[in-house]
Amino acid sequence: MDNDDIRFMRMALEEAKKAMEMDEVPIGAVVVSNGRIIARAHNYTEHLTDITAHAEMQAITSASSTLGGKYLTDCTIYVTVEPCVMCAGALGWAQIGRVVYGADDDKRGYRKFAPNALHVKTKVESGVLKEECAELMSSFFKQKR
Repeated sequence: MDNDDIRFMRMALEEAKKAMEMDEVPIGAVVVSNGRIIARAHNYTEHLTDITAHAEMQAITSASSTLGGKYLTDCTIYVTVEPCVMCAGALGWAQIGRVVYGADDDKRGYRKFAPNALHVKTKVESGVLKEECAELMSSFFKQKR
């Protein structure tokens, strides 16, 4: 785990905290290109009443708009929780260069249902700030129960 991965994951955690303050599931994402953040996002499904408004989907749209194209081959997405199948599929279609995530999602993560959803050239790193990412999720769902 390098210092840039930690720094950018902390920024994704800040996005997740914004989601939590809005009573959204606390997942955050940032997209980085050439060492610069080009998109920040968090879950927005409740406010938009749109089940596709996951942090990753919001970040992909924003990053693509910033770059002026649909492919994110030279980009890295940092996301606090393992992407779901939908998000992994979208990241695959965007041909994202790298996915870095914090906490595993053993119930709904893409690795369980569609381990080949990402583009064949996409590199994946998991477990970056895993404990902080997992704790944010657990505290959110404890409040809900």
